[in-house]
Amino acid sequence: MHPPPLPATIQSVVSSLPFRRAMDFSSDLVSLSATTALGLLVLYCVWRIFHRGSNHKKRYPPVAGTVFHQFLNFRRLHDYHTELSRKHKTFRLLAPFRQQIYTSDPTVIEYILKTNFPNYGKGLFNYQIINDLFGDGIFAVDGDRWRHQRKLASYEFSTKVLRDFSGAVFKSNAVKLAHTISKSVIANKKLDIQDLLMKSTMDSIFKVGFGMDLDCLQDSHDGSIFANAFDDSSEFIMLRLVNVFWKIMKLLNIGSEAMLKERIKVVDDFIYKVIDKRVEQCSNGRNDLAKKEDILSRFLEESKKDPQNMTHQYLRDIVLNFLIAGKDTTAGTLSWFFYVLCKNPSIQEKISQEVKEVTEANEDATFDDFAKSITDESLNKMHYLHAALTETLRLYPAVPLDNKVCFSDDVLPNGFNVRKGDIVFYQPYAMGRMEYLWGKDAECFRPERWLDDNGIFQAESPYKFTAFQAGPRICLGKEFAYRQMKIFAAFLLRFFVFKLSNEKTVANYRTTITLHIDQGLHLHAFLRFNT
Repeated sequence: MHPPPLPATIQSVVSSLPFRRAMDFSSDLVSLSATTALGLLVLYCVWRIFHRGSNHKKRYPPVAGTVFHQFLNFRRLHDYHTELSRKHKTFRLLAPFRQQIYTSDPTVIEYILKTNFPNYGKGLFNYQIINDLFGDGIFAVDGDRWRHQRKLASYEFSTKVLRDFSGAVFKSNAVKLAHTISKSVIANKKLDIQDLLMKSTMDSIFKVGFGMDLDCLQDSHDGSIFANAFDDSSEFIMLRLVNVFWKIMKLLNIGSEAMLKERIKVVDDFIYKVIDKRVEQCSNGRNDLAKKEDILSRFLEESKKDPQNMTHQYLRDIVLNFLIAGKDTTAGTLSWFFYVLCKNPSIQEKISQEVKEVTEANEDATFDDFAKSITDESLNKMHYLHAALTETLRLYPAVPLDNKVCFSDDVLPNGFNVRKGDIVFYQPYAMGRMEYLWGKDAECFRPERWLDDNGIFQAESPYKFTAFQAGPRICLGKEFAYRQMKIFAAFLLRFFVFKLSNEKTVANYRTTITLHIDQGLHLHAFLRFNT
């Protein structure tokens, strides 16, 4: 079934997203179900060929299912992987052409992310899946392009200019968000905190990344169109990981692949306009660019040294990757954070009390006054808040599933063989629920597990707590993300008490590249007394 023609205006594309997504996903399911029998036959033949030709001395992880089981469990994909991980620390799913290996074993994860780092990377498999959205950005490439961007980004994230600029942006948007929530309090209306956080973090990272105000929180028309297309693109990219027929669908321009193409065009058109505008401003010598505080302006400056390689498309890829990392991860984590705080009101109160104590702001402080009391020093003293955010990431990691491609035949530390071209997945979501890693209370939200006897935050091994990856590709924006999350969380918990609009609500995730709450998170906010 072919999708309907592209509507005349971008606005109509956005407004029709929910209906069209459901329609196309259903048609995809029907068409793919019809080919499942053939696919299983292919898998069986591939397995027989591999089995017959393999060296019997080699050991491979136990087979726990096929990639088609993932498609059938797509809406609960990470829980499906968790169930399999409870049976096997490392297992494989049968797939055409290559093995898909899944692990929750920290020793294996350390091996592929650090010890034998050169042998495991994004590879062609990942590049083909995410290239349409990520381009040649840092999350999609290996080799020289990765090293080039890593070097530039490492320098930028370590500069005081970017740290100070981003901190000011975060506090400014936290004030705007607090005003928006206040209006809901006065009107006694429930609010979708995830939607507000998505808009607010999009505004923040867009300002830091591109140096312009998107005003999503104020329901800017252009900003909302871009943000919606951006989110849908992420979902359709994730679908490719479990849909072995996506290349055929892309060739035929049908179903989710046709919709992905439409959404990415919206994203690209918007981003290129922003880049063109910044280039024009730079060429005209605008005074407001003198400091070059935003990431795009700083990369534009770098492009003068290497104009042949730093094309508009490459700039688009670089900055869009930062946008993906900075917006989705923090907003998603903060949404789950407020969900678990509503389920654990005593923890919510404890964080609020810590914020009051370390900021030393007057009880009658306004939003703007309180923003001034949030300094790097006060943020560093918020150990319990830091622990609560980290505990949220343990149970609800921003990137719940990641993988590396094996570049040459290898043997993992657990003795299992890996062939060239095999995909090795590590599973932050499943790992957070493993009792052998976190104890009998692994599925309980308990920030205290991150604190020592003096209440000081203590980090765990990044190969056990993999929310920020590890090794040479560890997330450069880790501290950047924590700063944004702590500023937003401290601000909101200083002035408001949050409760679920329905106390029986059990939040479920939407299966995208990053972990979002499906259908949003609907809360009631109340002003704190004596503030």
